[in-house]
Amino acid sequence: METDHQQVAIVTGAGSGIGRDTAMMLAEHGFETVLVSRTEKNLDETAMLIRQGCEGAEPLVVAADLTEAGAAKRVVEATIDKFGLVDVVCNVAGSAPLLQIGDITPKIWRDCVDINLSAVVMMTQAVWAHFKSRQNGMIVNISSMASIDPFPGFSIYAAAKVGVNMFTKCTADEGAKLGIRAVAIAPGAVETEMLRENFNEKVIPTEKTLDPSVIAGKVLECVTDHESFSSGETIVVANP
Repeated sequence: METDHQQVAIVTGAGSGIGRDTAMMLAEHGFETVLVSRTEKNLDETAMLIRQGCEGAEPLVVAADLTEAGAAKRVVEATIDKFGLVDVVCNVAGSAPLLQIGDITPKIWRDCVDINLSAVVMMTQAVWAHFKSRQNGMIVNISSMASIDPFPGFSIYAAAKVGVNMFTKCTADEGAKLGIRAVAIAPGAVETEMLRENFNEKVIPTEKTLDPSVIAGKVLECVTDHESFSSGETIVVANP
């Protein structure tokens, strides 16, 4: 993707796991990065790692709960205020409650859908007019293999991620005439805190998991090489 300016990428869930590795990898490849998460302390740690690894890098930290009304718009406005534009949005933030269908409560359901799906919708909507005005923009949504073959107990997480896959396709379809591309990446088990909150190493051994950097690398490939995917596609990244 050839441009006449330094690329600017918003990364949600940037305080840890896939989000942190994605932000760091994009920064290493010359992107200006905007780090978004609920916990400012974690974002500050990511920002420090980026500064240490990338001379001259000065990421923007925006602590925000993207399930709250207006939060996504605030993130986009803060990005444009600092960098002048947005090129890429990486929707990485997620939550994976593991419980049987009989144990689902209305609050758990709403929280799961809000974090995994509603935040993706709101971030996409918040940046839409900007992308449309520029006739250019890229959205990468992190889905999950659970949307295709869910582990028992992941019913609501899987349902939310199926929504992510379909919303990605709809984004690509509506954005085709506006220069807006979208892709979903559906990894298997990734070695993150979120995974280990649900499964110990006896259930899913470390050697059977994906390192977060593998998914970050796939994100980088998608945002730098538009020939590597079809807009609207859900790209599966299987476990070893």
